[in-house]
Amino acid sequence: MSEGEKLQRAVSFTIAAGYQLDKEAFDFLTTLSKKEDPLSLMERTIEKLAGLPENPLFVDRKLLEEMAKDVFQKGKPASSGSPRPILETRKSFRPYAKDTDANIKVLDDPTDKVCTTGSAEEYLQYFQDRFKKIKKILRRRIDTKSAMPISEALKAPVNSKVKIIGMVTEKRESKKRLFLKFEDLEASVTVLVPHNIGKEAMEKAQTLLLDQVICVSAIKGRNKLFIAKDFIWPDVPQKTPHKASLPVYAALISDLHTGSQMFMENEFNRFVSWLNGNFGNKHARNLASHVKYVVIAGDLVDGIGVYPGQMEELVIQDIYEQYREVAKLIAQIPDYIEVVIIPGNHDASRKALPQPAIPRDYAEPLYEARKMYSLGNPCTISLHEVELLLYHGRSLDDVAAVAPNVSVQTPNKSMKLLLQSRHLAPIYGERTPIAPETKDFIVIERVPDIFHAGHVHVLKCDTYRGTLLVNSGAWQGQTDYQKRMGVIPTPGIVPIVNLQTLHVSTINFTEVYG
Repeated sequence: MSEGEKLQRAVSFTIAAGYQLDKEAFDFLTTLSKKEDPLSLMERTIEKLAGLPENPLFVDRKLLEEMAKDVFQKGKPASSGSPRPILETRKSFRPYAKDTDANIKVLDDPTDKVCTTGSAEEYLQYFQDRFKKIKKILRRRIDTKSAMPISEALKAPVNSKVKIIGMVTEKRESKKRLFLKFEDLEASVTVLVPHNIGKEAMEKAQTLLLDQVICVSAIKGRNKLFIAKDFIWPDVPQKTPHKASLPVYAALISDLHTGSQMFMENEFNRFVSWLNGNFGNKHARNLASHVKYVVIAGDLVDGIGVYPGQMEELVIQDIYEQYREVAKLIAQIPDYIEVVIIPGNHDASRKALPQPAIPRDYAEPLYEARKMYSLGNPCTISLHEVELLLYHGRSLDDVAAVAPNVSVQTPNKSMKLLLQSRHLAPIYGERTPIAPETKDFIVIERVPDIFHAGHVHVLKCDTYRGTLLVNSGAWQGQTDYQKRMGVIPTPGIVPIVNLQTLHVSTINFTEVYG
């Protein structure tokens, strides 16, 4: 067996067991595979991790080096056979979560609040409300206390230092110079970003999104021109997240796309079987026993007429039947597990944000399948006092299209940018439709402990200033559209969050060993 094949077996075994290797650990395995079989090392390492009270998401190099001394230096033979089954059926299963009471609260849900006629007056009220809410958030910062209305800044002497809070309404480059137009409720001004502003400030300027509300530190120029010195984002403060008092877990998933030819039914059935304790090794089954919540961040079905040519890619061409099918799947989740769902852009809810809960008229079988929380998109809930911001994530496409160093393959970066903006869809008029409500329900007023999104079909976990970011991937294989766009999805891998520690474990349901 070649070194590459040995390495591949070890890596596949690790991922299927629910762990990931960081770069240094991978490099160590690569070197080790030249003289030893790294699979035996990973088997022993996973055994050790399974016995720990808290399971890390990543396996690091330090741990592997310690385990290697035990496995190889004591003369233990390297494994030469096939990987031991890590996903296998067991008869006995005593779920800890079954004997634990649920503690779930709905903190914010737009379902009963949305009401719009689309009048010009509502558009005006919507943007005014957005500006006022984010301005209020900015005003809480110490470094914006001296900010003044644009009308007052225009009266300041030339060359004086000023700070203004405004909405970015225009962004254009000319001869390597960047010009920005800012507006508040009374006036507008042009801000020049000079080429010598400094690397950090220039990066902030280049990352600015249209319709974003920020504070600008500048020098007053002539007429209505200001020279930018720095930019202050609303951002989220560094926080210590809330944590559950009990070791209960939440499985965060999204984007089933039931009805699509590419829906991964077998893999999803493995997931449901795992929740029931019928699938997985000791470590995986231990995770399942603690799962008290399954949270689905939209796109339960593939929908009808969502994009041109969709009918050719459907195995179920009726929206009611699609929901009937997904209802059968969700009904198999154990009844002691609480299920929370929100709509996505493929679901039978209105397309514009904020979306109310999926209407019962379309999804009656889903509502009858089992007790669940059907909420709007976005919404905020708490699970054992841990606050989760749930958002399907349509605007991640818009952010990836314009922000530097961001793509659909890095949804964690886009999610971080939304937190910095304190808004879930800052850019108005692009791919993400936003309803002109009299109030802006998608300003991030509460700072979440967990920010859970989907939509882009790429699993990514990250943290930002104490907030856990989870984009939960998908249950749909790569579509022709994704191939054309160069999107490489990571379907069938489920992030499991320990609400007591906020540590994330993953289980890959696309791989079976035996």
